[in-house]
Amino acid sequence: MWRLFGICKQQPSEQSQHQVSLLRVSSFSSSSVFRNTEVFSNTEDFRTQEIHIAAAVCGNRSAQGLTMMKSALIMCSHFIKFTLFVDSESNGILSETIKRWPDYILKRMSLDLRPVSYAEKWKTLFRPCSSARLFFPNWLKEVDSVLYVDADAVFLSSPLHIWQQFSKMNEMQMVALGPETQDYATGWYQKFAKHPYYGEFGLNAGVMLMNLTKMRQFGWEKYVGSVYEQYKTRIQYGDQDIINVIFHFHPEKLYIYPCNYNYISHQCAGKSLCKEAERQGIFILHGNADAFLSDRLPAIKAIYTSIQQHSFGDDLQILFANMRDNLVKTPASTCREVMSNLPMLLMVT
Repeated sequence: MWRLFGICKQQPSEQSQHQVSLLRVSSFSSSSVFRNTEVFSNTEDFRTQEIHIAAAVCGNRSAQGLTMMKSALIMCSHFIKFTLFVDSESNGILSETIKRWPDYILKRMSLDLRPVSYAEKWKTLFRPCSSARLFFPNWLKEVDSVLYVDADAVFLSSPLHIWQQFSKMNEMQMVALGPETQDYATGWYQKFAKHPYYGEFGLNAGVMLMNLTKMRQFGWEKYVGSVYEQYKTRIQYGDQDIINVIFHFHPEKLYIYPCNYNYISHQCAGKSLCKEAERQGIFILHGNADAFLSDRLPAIKAIYTSIQQHSFGDDLQILFANMRDNLVKTPASTCREVMSNLPMLLMVT
């Protein structure tokens, strides 16, 4: 028998007797909200474990956004508040799909769908709506902290693990990020960047802990606008490059967590670059550069597909067995070797 390691126990599959209301508006000018209206007997304890995940889901990213949410929910039973910035197409797909999720899942979440509304230059800076994260401090003025996650990412362990990194940040640090790479031979920023970037290798902004209160106090949006105007002809990866420029000049404001908190697909495209993943496991798998959709890295796609096809009512051991079986079908590769360590990374036998 396998037993779970580092993952919160999933709720039983029986539907609970609670109600979740869907508040809709007449047009897509305001947010659509799923809210849990059940009164819990242990509400205070339950809410102290609340995790707030924010993302931008636009264009053809709805399926990946849904899989990201599903992975967070099946890996942990804590309450999760999702705030998603969406376009009109994604709004319809997400709301129609999520309202059909089992009641016992909806019991542990709330969903706030907000329309993306800003200047066209920001919408097309990189991928559709990806630059939305730059404006969270202003758009979420009522919120203290969020965990931003790209839509093309999946949780392979409890979201609580990365959420707890907030407690390790000092009084000056307002954002936590992971490195873009750890390899001089393959690193993009040190080879091609025409703008300042953080540290030796630069930052990947796909998984971002954001203390929005500190960011507002810092004057984040002012820096974003200034950096954009100065470097707009020299940036290639849009909002991620802007973030790199800001922390190049303000490294004291940044907390760096290990590469396994944002395991980027190219970490195993050649040799294995993230030793923390080999020793401790992968907390979030980031399928950047369409790694979840293409056949370029079959082992990474196999993990994503296993989660996408997983049913909420199934035991997690079934999910891990499917991951293992799907990995065996992929060609030998560094990624398959790293991902095949699932008994060590996510479970013990």
